Amino acid sequence: MRKNSPDAVEAIGPSRIPVELEAFFAIADKWRLSTEDQIKLLGSPGRSTFFKWKKDGGSVPADTTERISHILGIWKSLKILFTVDERAYEWLRRSNQYFDGASALDVMLSGGVVDLYKVRWYLDAQRGG
Repeated sequence: MRKNSPDAVEAIGPSRIPVELEAFFAIADKWRLSTEDQIKLLGSPGRSTFFKWKKDGGSVPADTTERISHILGIWKSLKILFTVDERAYEWLRRSNQYFDGASALDVMLSGGVVDLYKVRWYLDAQRGG
């Protein structure tokens, strides 16, 4: 993530990667998502676009920004519901009756924005938000 210290900015230079992508890549790392899973969650951009975003940033379409917004909401809910990060990461991959036996991650990887919304809605309801 970006550092707010002016010294840090001078030392490493400002990041060219949009903050929403920085947040997504940090979450993807914590969730141990494969490159293919990351691409799917971002709306299946071309591989060259994905790697450009990861390396240099660039313009992010509205659909991708919406997807990242839902992923950030999911991450926030997991942080509230689980006091131990590893349990949250395990929950993402565990079979869930609400999702007809699929894991939350399986639902999220179905490809649609609505699939991300389903998981976010479920978690928000669980935390009373």
